[in-house]
Amino acid sequence: MLGHTQDLRFAPVANSAPKRLTLAQIDHYNTAGFVQPFDIFDSAETRKIRSYIDGLMADLGPDGAYGINCYQARLSGLYDIATDARILDHVEDLIGPDILCWASAILSKKPHDPKTVPWHQDASFWALSPARTVTVWLAIDDADATNSAMRFIPATHDKGALPVAATDGDTNVFHKGTANAESMGAPFTNTLKAGQMSMHADMLVHGSKANTSDRRRCGLTLRYCPPSVQITDPKWATGVEAILCRGTAGAWNTHPRPDNNDITKTSSPHVVGNN
Repeated sequence: MLGHTQDLRFAPVANSAPKRLTLAQIDHYNTAGFVQPFDIFDSAETRKIRSYIDGLMADLGPDGAYGINCYQARLSGLYDIATDARILDHVEDLIGPDILCWASAILSKKPHDPKTVPWHQDASFWALSPARTVTVWLAIDDADATNSAMRFIPATHDKGALPVAATDGDTNVFHKGTANAESMGAPFTNTLKAGQMSMHADMLVHGSKANTSDRRRCGLTLRYCPPSVQITDPKWATGVEAILCRGTAGAWNTHPRPDNNDITKTSSPHVVGNN
């Protein structure tokens, strides 16, 4: 399944009979590059998930303070969230019935965290082609403009790879980002209540500001793609542990549900970007 080049063009979703989304929501995804909000977990389920994720971060100590990356095939708790039918029904409307989850990340910004995630396009960091990954951003805490919710630049997902420039300062998570992003349109703040989720295309320009509030902002990202997507770099492939969530896996190597749910007994195979 290893290729040599990347196709970063956006392919509009053609789905006239969606399960969960409305036709208007699919049109919004096609034109703006994202769609939100969706109610997924109720308050009791969200409290349980938050307690679980808090435990993972506590077990890792300082190493778990900001990002816990790509444990979906190594921890049964994350595997179960990634394969929850309510999430998959929404994803299926965008990518079809064969669904792989190839990455995940717990992203937690503490109160007064100075880290800034510069504007960027995810797929430009990945060795995948074509660009068909849909990212689910599941809110573990309420996320809004005050506590550094993720922001999108609408309608930047279908422009191909945009120019990049070096970022300034020591608090940027990345050393480079999309150049002159805000000249492309007004940012949209991805406001979500805990238990809600959004979905965005892998070439949509997005980022987040520093968290200057007294409230934490924690989310779980889940990266889903159809098996038509291929890995283009054999070195990058060694760090990808995909799970088959629904349908068939094609040429992808996939991992079964793990027996382990103790993060101290395993490690991350790969690090994928932050939001």
